[in-house]
Amino acid sequence: MHVYPYLNFNGRGEEALNFYRKALDGEIAILMRYADAPKDGPAMGGIDPNWVMHARLAFGSNVLMISDTDRPMAPSQQISLSINLDGDTASAEKVFAALSEGGQVTLPLHKTFWNALFGCFNDKFGVNWMINCQL
Repeated sequence: MHVYPYLNFNGRGEEALNFYRKALDGEIAILMRYADAPKDGPAMGGIDPNWVMHARLAFGSNVLMISDTDRPMAPSQQISLSINLDGDTASAEKVFAALSEGGQVTLPLHKTFWNALFGCFNDKFGVNWMINCQL
């Protein structure tokens, strides 16, 4: 059993997908647009056919799922995505810098009493992240 975060955007799904692909050195495993839906299936309403209907980004043994939706969605302050690295402070610094670019750092990456490095930020899409680098 696996739990994969599924991130929804309002027309910025492809931008987010490519941003995360670059920042996490990932690979786009699946990219389907609304235009790819069967014509004889349920109507998709007025959604832009170029928007991302479903995408899967793989990085390491991890997966992020991404789509665009026209439903109003505020970024949740109750959920943070946490990336955990084992003792590789250089990778932690690289991932923190790449993902926080254009966003708002809420807690700079720093040494703590419980970990080698820890930091928090909201990325430029409003998604909350934590970076943990284990001792």
